[in-house]
Amino acid sequence: MNASIDPQLTIWAWEIPLYLFLGGLAAGILFFAGLYTILGKEKEFPSAIEKTPMVVPFLLVIGLLALFADLNHKMYFWRLYTTIRLESPMSWGAWVLMVVTPVSFIWAAIHLKKSFPKWKWPYVWLDTTEAFFITHKKILAWIMVIYSLILGIYTGILFSAFNARPLWNTSILGPLFLTSGLSTGAALNIIMAKSQHERHSFSKIDLMLIGIELFLIIHIFMGFLASTQVQIDAARLFLGGPYTAPFWILVVFFGMILPGILEFLELRNYKIPVLIPALLVIAGGLLFRFIWTFAGQASRWLY
Repeated sequence: MNASIDPQLTIWAWEIPLYLFLGGLAAGILFFAGLYTILGKEKEFPSAIEKTPMVVPFLLVIGLLALFADLNHKMYFWRLYTTIRLESPMSWGAWVLMVVTPVSFIWAAIHLKKSFPKWKWPYVWLDTTEAFFITHKKILAWIMVIYSLILGIYTGILFSAFNARPLWNTSILGPLFLTSGLSTGAALNIIMAKSQHERHSFSKIDLMLIGIELFLIIHIFMGFLASTQVQIDAARLFLGGPYTAPFWILVVFFGMILPGILEFLELRNYKIPVLIPALLVIAGGLLFRFIWTFAGQASRWLY
């Protein structure tokens, strides 16, 4: 039994990497919104708490539609919710999304009046419900922080538990996908921020997260190269193989290193358009998931 790389076996599907990207981005946004609410920094980070989370319900709905589109037996998706299998990443993901999705809708709903002052609920019971959740806002925030972390790391564990694909089968993938999701969430908060303080705070956070991402990526390849032949072959996809240029140029350089340099310069009071590094980080996070998904399908065991 040995390893083989067969790019012809790659399934060029877009649904799963898009779902993983949107799930990670949503997790990053909800984490920061919940964290700063718990810390009592609503006035210091109003955009991160009130405005940016408005997009999360849309991200999750699009992500779930993409996941549904990928299913072979679409009419049986409900069976995921008739049982809980602790050993199944799909079961974990289904139940986590069952919590995160309604919570994201509630969080967006209780901030509608702040973002849209003329907003009025059509029924009295909706005002009562809104008042209830506003009263228990910190409980919602705790739920968001805990479940967003689980959602973010689950997007990587979903792959790492797949033993048949050597590139995916690494325990580092969960923390890496979580960090990438937090980074893209911080980048979107940079775009949405109205104050320089909030923007600079998230630039500092994103710089730290980019550093962690680079460390984890290096750690993954060091682990592969020091492992068995099948992992070495998987690593070679990115070290002279067909995914070398797309990954190291588009994801690592343009999606991490360059925006990190631009964010550092912006923090040093150089006039850098904030959209450029933030959009590069978000695009890098999207491309990372597509490239890692396709490359993982190209790596396999040969018996």
